[in-house]
Amino acid sequence: MSQWRKAVVASSVGLAASAAFVVGLSAPSQADTLVATYRCTGGVAGSIPVELEAGITPKINSAGQLEVGWSLKYLGDRRFGSPGYFAKGSLLNLEGVVDITGAWDGQLRPKGGKEQAALVPGDQLVVPEGLSDAGSVQRPGKVRVVPGALVVRFTPAQGEVMVNNNRPAIEYTGGWSRISTEEEFGDHLNDLHTTTAVNEVAKLAFTGTQVEYIGRRERDLSPIQIRVDGQPITDPLVEPGKDVNGTPMTGTKAKEVLWKSPEMAYKQHTIEVENTAAGRAYLDAFKVITGALPSPPKHHEATCALVSGGGGIDVVVPGAPSSPPPTTPTPTSTPTGTNSPTNTPTTTPPNNNGDNRDPWHVGVVPGAVNTATTRASATPTTTRFIKAQVVKTPKGGVDTGEAPAEATGGPYGLIAGGSALLLVSATGGLLVRRRRAEHAGGAK
Repeated sequence: MSQWRKAVVASSVGLAASAAFVVGLSAPSQADTLVATYRCTGGVAGSIPVELEAGITPKINSAGQLEVGWSLKYLGDRRFGSPGYFAKGSLLNLEGVVDITGAWDGQLRPKGGKEQAALVPGDQLVVPEGLSDAGSVQRPGKVRVVPGALVVRFTPAQGEVMVNNNRPAIEYTGGWSRISTEEEFGDHLNDLHTTTAVNEVAKLAFTGTQVEYIGRRERDLSPIQIRVDGQPITDPLVEPGKDVNGTPMTGTKAKEVLWKSPEMAYKQHTIEVENTAAGRAYLDAFKVITGALPSPPKHHEATCALVSGGGGIDVVVPGAPSSPPPTTPTPTSTPTGTNSPTNTPTTTPPNNNGDNRDPWHVGVVPGAVNTATTRASATPTTTRFIKAQVVKTPKGGVDTGEAPAEATGGPYGLIAGGSALLLVSATGGLLVRRRRAEHAGGAK
């Protein structure tokens, strides 16, 4: 191998080693995860508790922020349940609380949501896969991340749902019967419920803001009494035997809106239709309508108490020195008549980390649950952070309380520059040796 090639190989190896060293300096260690369990009651959880498991992982992200992520899953067989008939698009939102103490104090509120498919009462709700929140880190040192309460909120989708053969479905008294109809008639799902007996009732419990009674219009049908939440609504009665102008029907119209309620408060309601005469009555379906809601209904909210995993996780925020810096002598003024100055050592700032661990270290700290100190408020609060203080005024600078501007480039530029200098030096030396050899050969 020629001297030229050896020099190039040696320089390449040096550059590769320098690059590997730089990568090793910048790669943080993988964060640990604290596993916490929660027991949820009320609202969409119902009267029997629903249990969740949360994997809580804090880390310093690429933007220099403290980021707290939660992964979620159900424990056991119990699930959050739909409180009604809803179109696709309802939202299940979860919001947690984590308290931050140590080098800086505050609170983060990891949040996450999951859109639901079309729902009927009792359908299982899908929880979001994870929650997250992040806060600016302005002081190096060790902080502890402690999980707190968890709140579950359900927001129903705006829309309408036809209810007929759903389960749970409409309740019919004994005089009603179901009949199949031909597709050309246009009845909902090609069937109807009908009765010819007086005082027969069909009833639906629903959650929403409006409801419609859907059926046929044709000659000689019985008048119908409507009750909502147990109270009669219409006076006079609904008359399916007449058209919308009050004229007796001469044919048949299917899937007609025979009656529509006024807008009501969003909550659970009941609607009843009663046949008031010994004539034929039809019920095709009820249409349940949910209007736009400004916020998640409070009565759907479930609260989750921390059962285990309350010890918290310690995170060391990078930036604090891992060991005390060396003492730097600073000359002071010399008194009159003294020939030699005196040196006064500067003070050494304390180590904010409290230990000599790697500045990216994250460790799980076991501990018992302390429910008395858990902040379970569902109302978001502003995270409070404390501005970092300058631990040492630079030599020769004015004590203004502000940190000096940091040098640009850092150790990485120095390493790259040294490697390039090594390559240039090796190449230049080799060229000089070759010229000397040629000169010597020419002399002979």
